[in-house]
Amino acid sequence: MKVLPVGEKALLVEVADGAEAQALHAELLRRRASGSLRVREIVPAARTVLLDGLDDPAHVGAELPGWRIPPLPARTDKVLEIPVRYDGPDLADVAAHWGVAVPEVARIHSAAQFRVAFCGFAPGFGYLTGLPERYEVPRRDTPRTSVPAGSVALAGAYTGVYPRASPGGWQLIGSTDAVLWDHARVPAALLSPGVRVRFVVDTLVADTSPKGAR
Repeated sequence: MKVLPVGEKALLVEVADGAEAQALHAELLRRRASGSLRVREIVPAARTVLLDGLDDPAHVGAELPGWRIPPLPARTDKVLEIPVRYDGPDLADVAAHWGVAVPEVARIHSAAQFRVAFCGFAPGFGYLTGLPERYEVPRRDTPRTSVPAGSVALAGAYTGVYPRASPGGWQLIGSTDAVLWDHARVPAALLSPGVRVRFVVDTLVADTSPKGAR
């Protein structure tokens, strides 16, 4: 763990990987809820957690490396279900990368239990973890200038859903009508760090890959 001061009232905590960042985020939330930590905002990222609005950042920064951070606890709260039409333009490429038939992509993806690790890129965009490491896929060599809102996509270890039309280089495997960001809703974002998500098959495209391709 590396603790870095940010301005007068914040700390940036760097850890080894995403799993440690999620565990630290959960422990910080627990301590804030119990009243043992006074902090205004706790913002997780891929390998860091930002603590902003600390009364005494120097004291917290000195204590943090000595904390015992338990593994991420099993969540018992409700799972958010997002229906997906597995009809993305990169579906066949992902299937080839995984070495499976096209319909298997939907089966594998919808069978996973996801968790929002952190948010960013655009309002309402969550970076979801949950797929086994062997199913990581690279970003596209050439990003698209416009990805439609509701596109369900993969990149590296993450799954994401584009909340609005924007440029993007992730592999598009499907689409959803779920509204990821709505100014009239409280909270406006459908996804927030720690939320559990399951993607549900709404529509599945036919397998058009050559026979024997796996």
